[in-house]
Amino acid sequence: MKLKQLESLLGTLQQFSNPKIELEQYPTGPHIASRMLYTAENSFGDVTDKVVADFGCGCGTLGLAAALLGAEHVVGLEIDSQSLEIASINADNLELDANFVQCDIMNLGWRGPVVDTVVMNPPFGTRKKGADMDFLSVALKIASQAVYSLHKTTTRDHVKRTALRDYNAKSAEVLCKLRYDLPQLYKFHKKKEVDIAVDLWRFVPREI
Repeated sequence: MKLKQLESLLGTLQQFSNPKIELEQYPTGPHIASRMLYTAENSFGDVTDKVVADFGCGCGTLGLAAALLGAEHVVGLEIDSQSLEIASINADNLELDANFVQCDIMNLGWRGPVVDTVVMNPPFGTRKKGADMDFLSVALKIASQAVYSLHKTTTRDHVKRTALRDYNAKSAEVLCKLRYDLPQLYKFHKKKEVDIAVDLWRFVPREI
């Protein structure tokens, strides 16, 4: 599947109708999501025929992008039941198979590498400091091949240092810098769009 086709299909997905600020719910736009998964597959072969987990999947965008690119199995993990309902509708509309599970990532009972690849757009940690790093810590414990994640560019040095020193990462590489256009979802947003620079990371876990 070509990049433009992938972005077009992701653009048809339903997104949050009533986002929850305490969960830092922001839609992962089709521009970023398509490039994230397309790079994971075409540069590294981390999607097609792989078991892919989407951490904090929200409305399912990243996981369904993996399914469109031929993932063997996709599981989306999300704490919010309303988001999971939308994700299931999105999967049905695209005629894709994916499992969506309601759970708290921080209480995930999986032990050892049980999926090939984790993809995620974690909470950036503006409401709960370090939330993005908490997600990364768990992801690197359960992925055998790679973790793809978005983090604010301003945290680049901290993310790399912590992943390599504390989180079992063998390598931590910024693949590209992207502009994350956040729509004006919440009352405290003063502008119609909030422009944040984010890094697309690829982490490779150490073999356990």
